[in-house]
Amino acid sequence: MKAAREFKLVVFDLDFTLWDAGGVWCDCLQPPFSLRDGKVRDASGAVVRVYEEIPPSLRALSAAGFELGIASRTTQPSWARSLLDLLKLRDCFAFEEIYPSSKVRHFAELKAASGYDYGEMLFFDDELRNVEEVGELGVRCVHVRNGFRRALLDAEISLFQ
Repeated sequence: MKAAREFKLVVFDLDFTLWDAGGVWCDCLQPPFSLRDGKVRDASGAVVRVYEEIPPSLRALSAAGFELGIASRTTQPSWARSLLDLLKLRDCFAFEEIYPSSKVRHFAELKAASGYDYGEMLFFDDELRNVEEVGELGVRCVHVRNGFRRALLDAEISLFQ
């Protein structure tokens, strides 16, 4: 994968974009979370599953020189971070905006922390309202339906090569 000059920061939402928490948002789970039988589970046994194409996509993006970030409006930021740690994904991300707020605020903070302009950011989210709201800032946004697929990323990158 060649790095597109226009995008420098690729940002992911968590619930229903990076992972599936048993059909609910991660703040609807029951901590504590643990690794049991090779799966990350909450106290009730619900499994949090990373979408299959996320790990190789994150590795490819990093190898191509992109920085990675998270923008999640969860009401339980510590739970989300715990899940990222257990899923061994947290170290992939240079920037984390994980707290209950507008995605516009998340992106203002990402812009300040990274030094990248909105036009240098690519964002994946399953909620259309977030895609529309953040898109108005000038961020290139991709609406993720039914979990992240590498084809979504490849299509966006190929537009700018």
